[in-house]
Amino acid sequence: MITVMGATGATGRALLQSLRTLGVPARALTRTPQQLRDGADDPLVEVRYADATAPGSLHAAFEGATQLFLAMANGPAQVELETRAVDIAAATGIGHIVKISAPAADPDSPVAVSRGHHAVEEHLRAAGPAHTVLRPYAFMQNLLRLAPAVVARSAFLGAMGEAPCNYVDCRDIGDVAATVLTRAELAGGTYTLTGPEAVSHPQLADQLTALTGTRVRYVDLPAQELRESLVRHAGMPDWLADHVTEIQQLAKARPERPTGTVADLLGRPPRTLHAFLQEHRADFCR
Repeated sequence: MITVMGATGATGRALLQSLRTLGVPARALTRTPQQLRDGADDPLVEVRYADATAPGSLHAAFEGATQLFLAMANGPAQVELETRAVDIAAATGIGHIVKISAPAADPDSPVAVSRGHHAVEEHLRAAGPAHTVLRPYAFMQNLLRLAPAVVARSAFLGAMGEAPCNYVDCRDIGDVAATVLTRAELAGGTYTLTGPEAVSHPQLADQLTALTGTRVRYVDLPAQELRESLVRHAGMPDWLADHVTEIQQLAKARPERPTGTVADLLGRPPRTLHAFLQEHRADFCR
């Protein structure tokens, strides 16, 4: 049984859909089961309550599972919660764990969240079960957070200058996760996932201009000014504003380039940013 932890998140939902398409049963874990049930029965997906802050619920939810997909929201408690989940998975006999990590997951990363992912990866290596690490770059789906500013002001803020940024569609991450969970010969690797091209913020503004028919501007700010704006005007908690600012500065320090990993694993090209924006045209247009 494949158990999906973080089933209401972007990658968890994408994985469940990928497994449905393959006809593979799964167990979806969430603190809010009704969000997944939505009043409909799904013969392929068993929905169970689980809360990473309640170890007993994880023991019960992992019972009988053979594989675990581990994707938890970034945050200050992520390392504690994910290492707990890894330990309980190992104790309950789960033999393969697929973890969503970050591309800059190393102990000296300038991105605090990435250092946390590195710590979890190291714990996973020591825990015993076979494991596969997926390191996706920026989710295309997160660009929808720019839509209100594009609609209201025909502009969006950042601190990346003209640095290229890798984007990847969560549906491709879900397809890759389903592939490594259902093809044993691919398990055990560390895979860095991107779309087919790296796109700078000015290039993104050009794509949004073409999409909306209205000139969209990218406003480049000093990193600290962007952080203050995210806290004051977007209402982000300090840690998240720090994270957004840190990853944008990292892109400037370490220019991003796409990989061919998604195409190699799936046998098809990854989804493009252009296609994603076209799908969501209504979100960006007045």
